[in-house]
Amino acid sequence: MAYDRLSDANEITARYMDSILIKERLIDSVVADTGTELFGEKFSSPVMTPAFSHLKQFNGRELTGLEEYSLAAKELNILNFVGMMENDMFKRIADTGAKTVRIVKPYADNAKVRDQMKFAEDAGAFGIGMDIDHIFGSEGLDVVIGEQMAVQTSGMIRSYIESTKLPFFIKGVLSEEEAVKCADLGAKAIIVSHHHGRLPYAVPPLMVLPGIKKALEGRDVKIIVDCGISSGADVYKCLALGADAAAVGRSMLPSLEEGGTEGVSKFIKGVNDELRYIMSCTGFACVKDIDDSCLVKN
Repeated sequence: MAYDRLSDANEITARYMDSILIKERLIDSVVADTGTELFGEKFSSPVMTPAFSHLKQFNGRELTGLEEYSLAAKELNILNFVGMMENDMFKRIADTGAKTVRIVKPYADNAKVRDQMKFAEDAGAFGIGMDIDHIFGSEGLDVVIGEQMAVQTSGMIRSYIESTKLPFFIKGVLSEEEAVKCADLGAKAIIVSHHHGRLPYAVPPLMVLPGIKKALEGRDVKIIVDCGISSGADVYKCLALGADAAAVGRSMLPSLEEGGTEGVSKFIKGVNDELRYIMSCTGFACVKDIDDSCLVKN
């Protein structure tokens, strides 16, 4: 999908992220704890992996990139996400032992959607969900790696949610109205995202995040943010504006390609270390206490 630099949602997102500054509060502060809890499970960090799809082997290594970063997620005790793949590959991901959420594409073949979700649950997934970002393409309904996508109705999504005992995640939410609809349908988590700028002039996730948080007040729905997350400061801003967690995405790819599992572990540890440092410097001892009191819009 072609559009000019001014309409590039990724650049717009980066500029908005950089316009949010952080105040310091040091007296009586402590070394922060980045541990967090989601759906009854304790994780070492609110930093999460992205829902990548179809990564092959890098630099001739034996494992695929998907398996390598999943192993890193297990090692780091963080929540792992994966995207479009066939069931045999998901089985390999599940076998890494990482707590993994499988995000299924909105296939026109509804039987495939249901089969992949059931397979994930049977294989021990932590959660399942759907990527609604890929319903449309520039010429109508999207085609992703030869697979036809389709509009997913509220009734269809509700039926997926009701068919599983696992937490259900909906990825690609970018408005208060859609966030409320997800909650009404029974989703347990949403991922606020424009999928690396698929929509020209897409609003930055952090710009709509406070409104989404307010719209979901009193609802038991976790909020995760992705798009443009590359540092601990980015994650901190997400948490301060209302998110429960944030996923690094393309910023992780160079480390994955060059260093595999070790490279991803080193990269995400660096992001988490910076998050801890900023939390400590702003007077927040734990993740659940973070709010926007130390943010200033430039």
